[in-house]
Amino acid sequence: MSHWIAALPMYNVTPQHDALWRALLRDTLDAFAQAGGPREVDLPAAFPHDLLTLWRRPDLLLSQTCGFPYRMLGVANAVHLLATPAFDVEGCEGAFYRSVLVVSARAWDAGAVSLAACRGLRAACNGPDSHSGMNALRHAVAPHAHDGRFFSSIEWVGSHLNALRALGAGEAEVAAIDCVTLAYVRDALPELLDDIRTIGVSAAAPGLPFIASRTVPEQHAALLRDALDAACAADAQRARTLRLRGFVRLAAADYARIEQYADEARALGYPELA
Repeated sequence: MSHWIAALPMYNVTPQHDALWRALLRDTLDAFAQAGGPREVDLPAAFPHDLLTLWRRPDLLLSQTCGFPYRMLGVANAVHLLATPAFDVEGCEGAFYRSVLVVSARAWDAGAVSLAACRGLRAACNGPDSHSGMNALRHAVAPHAHDGRFFSSIEWVGSHLNALRALGAGEAEVAAIDCVTLAYVRDALPELLDDIRTIGVSAAAPGLPFIASRTVPEQHAALLRDALDAACAADAQRARTLRLRGFVRLAAADYARIEQYADEARALGYPELA
């Protein structure tokens, strides 16, 4: 294929994070080109609204997806699993991560100091296709649900940042936030956490995988894995700001844990976040 695209749309919490991830992407592609990969790769200035379509594109050279669409929505069938980042973040163990369960300060003051005590409150969630915001929260809530319900309502707000803002604005009381995103917010936007309280963490799951289309030859996929390692090591300060320790080679089967959590919630009579 003569034309390729690459984009890293998942952890651009602030403009600084966006710039650093784009720089790491450029360094990865430069190392890949030096090893024999294509030099002409399009880096879109903006990310498409429909990321599921992006991740399934046959001309996708490099991107990062969420584990839920990778395992549950068919992305794995269209891509190579390249590597999974390991972060220096509380809640991460190697390439595995957790969601942090948070409530608004007002809800905390009213007694919502545990997940079980959040019954009947409003939840804010980034999206129905998110492991960290939806699937992990559903799995955590399932043992406490009655007749398939726990919350009074679910607000789908589009991002973890918006979920934190919804809690701060009194539009919701509960959310599950990816621990890496929460660390970035604590580093760069700490004021968003002034009225947020932590009540627990989710079960651990494999982190957000870096992928390439199956149309990429296997030997080039191997070179991309090496190029990611080289880019991470190329700029120590960038890696520190991104809290990026390196990349781990997980197997596709490791992501079965995400489906397991969905199955466990379903077995407890809680198939949907509600």
